[in-house]
Amino acid sequence: MSSLGTDGGGTAYNTVSGDAVILGPVLMAQHIEGLRLPERAPDVPPSQGPPPSRVFVNRVQELAGLRDAAVALAGEPGPGMLHVVGVVDLVAVLGGFLRALGVGKEFVPAGVAECGALFRSLAAGKSLLVVVDNVQHAPEARTLLPPRGLLVAIGRRALPSLLMDGAVLIGVDPLDEAAGTELVRRWHADADYGTAAEVVRLCAGHPLALRAAVEWLAARPHLTLDDVVRDLTAAGRHGTGGVDMEGAHTVVGEGEEPQRGEAGVGEAVDTVLDSVLAEVSEHTRRIYDLLGTLPGTTTTTDLLRAAGAVRVDEALGELLSSRLAILVESPDRPRRFRLHDVARAHARLRARASTGGERRSVLRSVVDFYRDAAAHADALVLGDRFRIQPPPSRALAELSAKQPLFTGRPGALDWLDAERVNLEHVIRAAAEHGWHDDVWRLYESLWSLYHSRKHLAECVATGRLAIEAAQHEARPDVEVRMRNQVARAAYELGDLDHADSELTSATELLGLAGDPRLSGVVWETRGLIALARDRAAEARDLFERALAANRAVPDRHGVVVQSYNVGQALVAGGRWSEALDVLDAAAEAARTAGDDPMLPRIELVRARALGGRGELDRAVAAAVAAADGAAELGQLAKVDQALTLLASLAERADEAPLRAAYEEKLRELREVMGLKPPSVAD
Repeated sequence: MSSLGTDGGGTAYNTVSGDAVILGPVLMAQHIEGLRLPERAPDVPPSQGPPPSRVFVNRVQELAGLRDAAVALAGEPGPGMLHVVGVVDLVAVLGGFLRALGVGKEFVPAGVAECGALFRSLAAGKSLLVVVDNVQHAPEARTLLPPRGLLVAIGRRALPSLLMDGAVLIGVDPLDEAAGTELVRRWHADADYGTAAEVVRLCAGHPLALRAAVEWLAARPHLTLDDVVRDLTAAGRHGTGGVDMEGAHTVVGEGEEPQRGEAGVGEAVDTVLDSVLAEVSEHTRRIYDLLGTLPGTTTTTDLLRAAGAVRVDEALGELLSSRLAILVESPDRPRRFRLHDVARAHARLRARASTGGERRSVLRSVVDFYRDAAAHADALVLGDRFRIQPPPSRALAELSAKQPLFTGRPGALDWLDAERVNLEHVIRAAAEHGWHDDVWRLYESLWSLYHSRKHLAECVATGRLAIEAAQHEARPDVEVRMRNQVARAAYELGDLDHADSELTSATELLGLAGDPRLSGVVWETRGLIALARDRAAEARDLFERALAANRAVPDRHGVVVQSYNVGQALVAGGRWSEALDVLDAAAEAARTAGDDPMLPRIELVRARALGGRGELDRAVAAAVAAADGAAELGQLAKVDQALTLLASLAERADEAPLRAAYEEKLRELREVMGLKPPSVAD
């Protein structure tokens, strides 16, 4: 027993009794029984998630995937929920979690490792759902993973390294038209469906962009959703250069800054996109801005590398996971990407911040890339045809980092078709910068596409730039070639007067052109026009003159082509046997020269000659050979002609089932080509 004095003069007694063994001094505290401690925190599971949104649409598939992942990875999580928006300070986040789990703030460790260890210890006996919003790095997510339960890490870009930890990746794509329109109309109840759908399209279905647009409108009650559409459309068209959201080509003079009036909804959307870009890496922002500089609508990794970009695969992956870019379906080999429409307008606005010299340098690299690539594709598609331009300065293998852009004739033709819009914008951009030599060279190479896939209206429209380029360069030989290509397209479109006009101008320059083959191509096109006007004898004479011009060089491909044309004129004149003799010789010459693209065309005319002689079995065999050969080479227009002829031959032979089969195949083909189905009269 001991006594301790008290401030009040009293005596307090502390007693040690029983069988205790004392090994040292005994310290006793005064009034232990009266010590007041803080109240314990209520022992309830944490529930820190935000209240459910009353405006929620779509996402049925994503929520189902989340529930499936919860069951597969952790069973059904219990009621405990921890939520954090934005991981900036892991110690602070873990401290908040620990306090929610009942740890006093003075006992929260100061370091990340200690906080994480204590969190895992406390959470070991609980089934928790941890939601981390706007996570940017995989280590952040790993630190917040509970031993039991589920971690949902939400971010604007994917974190593929978490897949190695057993994570399940659930992509959240932009809203489709129906869901996006429903969301807009919940925010703006009196919105017209069509107008709301247009807002969704202009915002590319991004919920944040849609919210920014509707909030902008809410602050301006005197305006309507139509004003949002007009403002977003204007933001995409003006002051951004390059190609707008409708595909039209606009240019802002170098050194000019984009102009805007009162802050519009476009700027509200731009602010949202700026916040998304702030969270991606610097090289990804660089490629995003580069995409705002490029002409055209799609890109490939090879084009980006040609334009000077680095870490391209990594950056594109980040743009895709951030939902700023999407993959584009394409029949050819390279994977193609494009920015969402709303992001494309934003990227072009950002690109204006770079100097005119930088933009010009990028465009110069892009034009060089396409000029050489198109020349290689043209050479594969049409072989050893007459060309004015020299061979490309780089080998095809030099234009791609991993595998060739294309291989074989069909692959080259598919590449040209997939790049068609980009190539046309590149031609326009080159013309605007005064790079006239590139303009006509690109256009000359595109004949293999225009002729094979029948993009004839585009051939006429782009040809005007090529003619002007030849005039700027004072190249009469080039101008003859360019005018002839335009005339050929106009002829196939049925505009024979336009074709005649171009050929008249070309003929006036033949004396300055030099190469006799240029006279040959003009006579050839005049012969085709004569055939279209049912003047077979005149056409044969013109083709014979073109044939003589090519023999004088000599040009083996030109000889084959003009022999084929002579055969066409003979068939048109009903001189079947003479036509077959000429066509058989042309086919032998083509096989000897390796001029495979001409063989289906020759077989097609042979089929007509044989049909004219009444040899229907042989005519069908020739037409089938033409269809097969054209299909193998990707010459869809010739496949169409062959199937049409086969249906006609089957009707003449009174073979109704065969005709029906050919017509069904023809319908399928024309659907692929985007053409109307054939009528019964076909």
